[in-house]
Amino acid sequence: MNLVQMFSWPFMQRALVVGILVSLCAALLGVSLVLKRYSMIGDGLSHVSFGALAVAVALGVTPLYFSIPVVILAAFFLLRLANSGSRLGSDAAIAVVSASALAIGILVISLTTGMTTDVDNYMFGSVLAMTETDVVLSAVVSAAVLVLFVLFYHKLFAITFDENFARATGMRVELYNTLLSILTALTIVLGMRMMGAMLISSLVIFPALTAMRLFRSFRGVVLCAGVTAVLCFCAGLIFSFARSTPVGATVVAADLILFLLACVVERLRKKV
Repeated sequence: MNLVQMFSWPFMQRALVVGILVSLCAALLGVSLVLKRYSMIGDGLSHVSFGALAVAVALGVTPLYFSIPVVILAAFFLLRLANSGSRLGSDAAIAVVSASALAIGILVISLTTGMTTDVDNYMFGSVLAMTETDVVLSAVVSAAVLVLFVLFYHKLFAITFDENFARATGMRVELYNTLLSILTALTIVLGMRMMGAMLISSLVIFPALTAMRLFRSFRGVVLCAGVTAVLCFCAGLIFSFARSTPVGATVVAADLILFLLACVVERLRKKV
C-alpha cells in the first residue's frame, strides 16, 4: 500500500495532523525542560493525566476537558516546588505525584468501569482513538502553544540558562516558569490519545537530546528538535500502519534510532 492510499483513511489523516502538532509542541518545550533538568516532568504529568482521565470516565464527563485543568495545576505545583528550595527535590516530587496519580487512576477504574478499551487507548495510545473533536481541540490548543512559544522565545531562553540573572534584570521569572508549565501540561494531555500515558514523555525528551548532540546554539537545538520530532512521528506512524505495530512504541523506537545515530555523529566529530 502506498502513502496516498494509506492517508486516504480518515483516521490516518486525523492521526497525522494531531501527531505532527503535538510532536512539534513537545519537542520545542522539551529543549527548555531538558536543559532545566525537568525532563521527567512529562512522565509525571502523563500519569497525572491518566489519573484525571480515570476520574473523568467515572464521572461521565469529557476526559480532555477534565484533564487539562487538573494537569495544569499539577505542572504548576511541580515547578513551584522545584524552584522553592524545598527539601523535597524536583525528582522526588515528580516521583511522588506520578506514583500517586497512577495509583488513584487504577483504583478509580477498578472500582467503576474496569479496564475498558477507551482507558486502554489512553494508557498505550491508538490512532483509531482520535475523533474529529480531538483533532479540532488539538489543533486549536497546539496553535496556541506554538504562538506563545514564539512570542516568549527570548524570555524562555533567559529562564532556561540563568534564572538568577533573568531575575536580576527585572524579568518576572515565576510568570514565565508558570507559562512553561502550562504549555507543557497542555501538550502532555493532547498527546495521550496518540502516544498513551506510558510513552508521551518520550516526545519531550528524545528530540531535545538528539538535537543537543548535533547543535550547540539554543536556536539550532530548538529547530533541530522540532524537525526531528516531526520526522520520527511520521516515520513511526507509517511503519506502525504498514506493520500493524503500536503507534506509540513505534514512534519511540524511531526516536531512539535517530538519537543513537546522533550519538555516533557526535563521537565522529570529536575524533576529527
